[in-house]
Amino acid sequence: MDAEELAARWRERLESWAIPEEILAAAPVDPWCYPLARFATRTDRALAEPDDGPTMARLAEALPEGGTLLDVGSGPGAASLPLRDRIGHLWAVDSSAEMLEELSARADKLGVPATTVEGRWPDVSGRVPEVDVVVAAHVVYNVPDLVDFLQALDRSARRRVVLELPHRHPMSWMAPLWRHFHGVDRPVRPVAEDCVALAAALGFAVRVEEREAPLERFDSLGELAASACHRICLDPSRSEEVARTALELGMWPLPRDRWVTLWWE
Repeated sequence: MDAEELAARWRERLESWAIPEEILAAAPVDPWCYPLARFATRTDRALAEPDDGPTMARLAEALPEGGTLLDVGSGPGAASLPLRDRIGHLWAVDSSAEMLEELSARADKLGVPATTVEGRWPDVSGRVPEVDVVVAAHVVYNVPDLVDFLQALDRSARRRVVLELPHRHPMSWMAPLWRHFHGVDRPVRPVAEDCVALAAALGFAVRVEEREAPLERFDSLGELAASACHRICLDPSRSEEVARTALELGMWPLPRDRWVTLWWE
């Protein structure tokens, strides 16, 4: 398949993850919003316990001492700030002002010069200069127009583009709970191979590494249940019921994700 067909399939498969309107209308909170505290905790852990996995390795080997790094969909900086000793200037793009404030506070504390740009990529790509290396970690499953996204990343990088993503959609683990509580079957695709295939069809010399995720998704069954209530549009008061159901369905302990790193020069 050519890039156009692959891009259309990516978009269609992402759109199939839409939550049915009647369920969404009854949700106590927005199931698609991301809790800031969870991202902040993950960033602090990444800073305290440096990861020597393929994503950080591919970034570090391409980023010169004092080089410039662009982090797209940065959150508080888990994919970029661990490289603090090599970064001459960090550019961070995120649609959340709160996430960027968290990144700025950590960058300032670490002595990393940083410029934040609020907005969606590639809409704000014109506000960012060309840099040595670009990273986009755990972002692409939120990107329906993946061609524009990837091409803008490539235009911004002098040396290398690095992406990290779970092998499956990050909400895939909740499929048994969706079926149990709502009678809804969740999609299977897109998966990481679909992103790799599209990047290759665009002419990028993509290389790929895969590994087990370095972190557990949840530290406790209670944390899993609280997150599931949020994501599957249930009232938080049902978290104990969700925990019992997860045990009955054999969902705890939850297996670790597989994470995929892809990069090109």
